[in-house]
Amino acid sequence: MNLSRRAFIVSSALAPIACGVPLGYERGTPVAQPNPLPTVRPPTVGQEWTYLKRSVFDGKNLGLITERVANIGSTITIERSNDYGEQLPNEIQGPWGMVLTDPQWPHLVSFNPAIPLWPQALTANWNKQFITKYSVGGYDNGRLSWQQYMSAHGWEQITVPAGTFLTLRYQSLVNYDSNDDNKVNCILRETVWFAPSIGRWVARESSGSYMIRGQLGAPNLEDSLQWHLTSYK
Repeated sequence: MNLSRRAFIVSSALAPIACGVPLGYERGTPVAQPNPLPTVRPPTVGQEWTYLKRSVFDGKNLGLITERVANIGSTITIERSNDYGEQLPNEIQGPWGMVLTDPQWPHLVSFNPAIPLWPQALTANWNKQFITKYSVGGYDNGRLSWQQYMSAHGWEQITVPAGTFLTLRYQSLVNYDSNDDNKVNCILRETVWFAPSIGRWVARESSGSYMIRGQLGAPNLEDSLQWHLTSYK
């Protein structure tokens, strides 16, 4: 990776992300960092989380997504389905908390090496940059650049349909090479409220943007989305 790209993601991260402002309208109540720090619930087969997905732009509900731990071995498979019972792409971790295949972004992406799903230290001031390669749709013939800056912004109590949770709020800024050669300056942003007690996030917001090669003016915006936990076990 050249120095200009490294400088780009760090400087971008230190502007909108470092101030800790969530992307949309979700807000939690700041609380002191717990002492001792909580541990993340380990995975067991049958653990399940259901989320309501909605559009930030118009508030429209886009359906329910259920995620369930289906297999634990050298990797951990989380099966996903919608409210019609249709199967969605799986999430694959290995080990717990390190994602190999992530279906949460606009396209299914597979990373090599894996990258963290949540801060590696559950502290309010943790931050780190990760550099990896990814392929689209699970195919290994693509080796595209992915740079992700992740930063924690404090502990919060947040209430969602599933209840009230103690969470660590963190944000990520991603600069990535698109598999579409016409797209440049591709950016993804997300804010996540991670609840160690359930081993998963309870609220999440994401958005993205890109430019068309040779385009002048404002970037093109991707969908801006929210997820809220409605139930878990």
